[in-house]
Amino acid sequence: MPDHEPERPSWRCHCCAAPWPCDPARHQLAARMDRIALAVHMWERLDHAVGDLPAGPPTELFERFIRWTH
Repeated sequence: MPDHEPERPSWRCHCCAAPWPCDPARHQLAARMDRIALAVHMWERLDHAVGDLPAGPPTELFERFIRWTH
């Protein structure tokens, strides 16, 4: 199965074009990391995405990048 990685600066999945992290990316990431490493990794990705994506409600990015990691 190909890796579902983000394309920057759009933060859409390179494989399926869904907003990243798409469901397959979430499953792949969760399978590779424990919960703490996953949360730290996603906070780092969120930090990069904030610089790339247009300004919007902060809750949207939190939901997209972080909430699912718990």
